Amino acid sequence: MVKVNWTNKALADIDSIATYIAQESPHFARLQAVKFFTRVEQLTHFPKSGKIVPEFNSIYLRELIEGNYRIVYRIINKEEIHIVRVHHSAMPLRRKYLR
Repeated sequence: MVKVNWTNKALADIDSIATYIAQESPHFARLQAVKFFTRVEQLTHFPKSGKIVPEFNSIYLRELIEGNYRIVYRIINKEEIHIVRVHHSAMPLRRKYLR
């Protein structure tokens, strides 16, 4: 079983997304946040189940799609991955976002 670590940036992304959605619907903001965490659970057993991030073409940088969002993660080793960003798919993904 792989350990999933959330970076501070990824958690801040979820907070920002939820805050934005909550302007219209606090209920749907909570649901969206839960969807992110639920979606990532599959990585504990299937860490390579996400597709390679096309902008970077690295087997260690992958993404899961959840609705309009990309959950970007880095495979550290066989036992650990880091969720590095949760990013809206309409916005370009740049290297500086992943630092």
